[in-house]
Amino acid sequence: MAGDVEHPDSESYSSGGISSSEKGEKRLLFKLGLSFFLFGLINNVLYVIILSAALDLVPPSTPKGIIAFCNIAPALIAKLGWPYILKGKIRYTRRIFGCCLLSFIGMLAVALHESLYSRLLGICLASFSSGLGELTFLQLSTTYNPAAIGGHSVGYWSSGTGAAGLVGAFLWWELRGLGVEVGVGISSVLPFVIPLTYFLLLPRPVAFLDPTTSIVYSALPFDDPGIPTTDTSEESSLLENEPKSESVFLTAADKWRLLRPMLFKYMVPLFCVYLYEYTINQGIAPTLLYPVPSPERYGFLSKIIHSVRDYYPLWQLVYQTTVFISRSSISLGIPPMSIRLLPLPAIAQLAILITLACESAFGIFSEDHEGRSIAFVFVLISIEGICGGLAYVNVFYRINQERPDPSTVENEELAKQECEFKIGSLGFADSSGILFASLLAVPTEIELCKLQVARGKLLCQGL
Repeated sequence: MAGDVEHPDSESYSSGGISSSEKGEKRLLFKLGLSFFLFGLINNVLYVIILSAALDLVPPSTPKGIIAFCNIAPALIAKLGWPYILKGKIRYTRRIFGCCLLSFIGMLAVALHESLYSRLLGICLASFSSGLGELTFLQLSTTYNPAAIGGHSVGYWSSGTGAAGLVGAFLWWELRGLGVEVGVGISSVLPFVIPLTYFLLLPRPVAFLDPTTSIVYSALPFDDPGIPTTDTSEESSLLENEPKSESVFLTAADKWRLLRPMLFKYMVPLFCVYLYEYTINQGIAPTLLYPVPSPERYGFLSKIIHSVRDYYPLWQLVYQTTVFISRSSISLGIPPMSIRLLPLPAIAQLAILITLACESAFGIFSEDHEGRSIAFVFVLISIEGICGGLAYVNVFYRINQERPDPSTVENEELAKQECEFKIGSLGFADSSGILFASLLAVPTEIELCKLQVARGKLLCQGL
């Protein structure tokens, strides 16, 4: 990515032939990538910790699905409310402080209160903060120019969100022995990493601007009152000639004009991917159970699976690992998918959902070959995770790259708000897919278990 921003007139080092400008650009890109990776990791890790701790947070008689609902519905409200309802300039500093405090208070409520309603309220606060945080950082990525720098930000943000699945599950595995009060209490300090990263590590957008361009609005997210800026006199004079941004905002008609072409190009594929993916994870995967492999026939598998209850955590580990790898594809240098190929992950997910449902209900292989069935499910869930991660990173990358032609921009603040709205409006698609999947998962799991019992496979009844 460093090669996307060149300054050929910079002075070169005599030893390595690397110019001081190129070295500085690489350092800036590293700090930018690390910052957005940390944003994605910390913003999403609490969501994973809550899901991992579900069994410990509610009484045995309480359906665990209520945790999943409280962990996604408030995030959906945040993603629906902020881009669609609120208007005007985004105050990034205020949002980030607000998200940090909401997450901290929510996790403390979970840790310090044993009441079910207090814990559910805390989960809702943390969920709302996570949804608003995802919206905020994706919008922040659009303020970095040129577009290649914004894509760099999205790639590392996506990688961080993928890593959150693995890190969150591992953290709770290590902390659960301390109990909910101490384990969740320790987790509550994690959100403070975000403002520290924002102020101490994240490069300002103005650091990446081409000196020859007049587009300077990318410096604005850091111009909140009381936050010092480092604008040059030339940039300041340009900003002085800009109209007051407080009076500039997108109308409802503007937002619908921007949203309409994105519905089938971006939002429907993303919704379908998450609908199918989470239906598999929450409704089908819990029923993909087989006898415990014997050491005589399956030496390796027998070391991993010691009881029937080990299958579901194994499928989740496979899923989270492949999601992390695929969400990191752009940050690893793999070219992004073309826009016309974006529906393919959703089509593949649907095929996987149908195949795994048939495997659960009827069994594709004979029951005396559970090794084949386990390997078959392993491969399909790996592909599921890869498709889900590729859909996420590529959809947000592509929408990030849709920037206006600077020569046609009449109002820079309005153009900035259009980019922010477009990427912010997409979050509604994935969260609504997850929410619908959580409603489908319960009857799916029940029906699949009934079909298994009807053919004499009783493993799902013993969980």
